[in-house]
This record gives sequence, structure tokens and C-alpha cells, in this order.
Amino acid sequence: MPSMKFPAILFAATCLPLLPAQAQAQEGDAAAGKKVFNKCRACHDAEAEKNKVGPHLVGVAGRAAGSIEGFNYSANMKELGAGGLVWDDAKLAEYLADPKAVVPKGKMAFPGLKKEEEIANVIAYLKADPKP
Repeated sequence: MPSMKFPAILFAATCLPLLPAQAQAQEGDAAAGKKVFNKCRACHDAEAEKNKVGPHLVGVAGRAAGSIEGFNYSANMKELGAGGLVWDDAKLAEYLADPKAVVPKGKMAFPGLKKEEEIANVIAYLKADPKP
């Protein structure tokens, strides 16, 4: 019966060195994210707590969906927030890629960002304090 140690060692030797690079790629680049955010800037502010067509995004990471006082969210967004939707990295990434998949009856008309790198960069920008 062949030993299982060799395949496990081979896997570890080839795949484990890739993990830090993969984690780093997922973190994103806030300066690059600022440039990508220009696609969002007409409707959202990420540097001042000022609502536009869409709510401001200052402090969005970790915030419950639909929770900015004074902004007129869709009923669907309010329901999701009341149901526990919090904008963590994973949910932000999902929403930025396809807003209607996350909030089907939401007001956001933007179709989403298609490149994972752009999504990671925008999330890094939104979380950066101070903004680059």
C-alpha cells in the first residue's frame, strides 16, 4: 500500500507558498480603489457623511444595511438590514459584483463591477482611513 505522505508533502510544498500572495491579492489596493470608485462617485460619497442619490459610504464596512438615518432606502434594503445583513468584506464583494443579486428590489441601477481585483480595491478604499 503506497504512503500518503508524499502527495501531502507535494501539495503543501506547491500550494502553501501561494497562500500569502492570494490573501494579499484579496486585500486590495486602496489607491487603485479610489480610481475605480470614480464609477460610483456620482451617486455615493465615501469621504464625507453626505448622502447623494445613494447613501454615503463612510464607515460602510461593518454597518447594517439600510441604516443611515435620513436616507430613503428601498423597502427591500431596509428589510435585509433588519434581518441581519451587515456589510462585511464578503457581502460587499458580492454586492459590488451584482447589486440586484443581493438586493433584488433595491434602487441601485449600477450593474456591478466585473473584475475581482477592482472589487477588492474598492473595498480597500472604502475601509481606508484616511482615504488615499
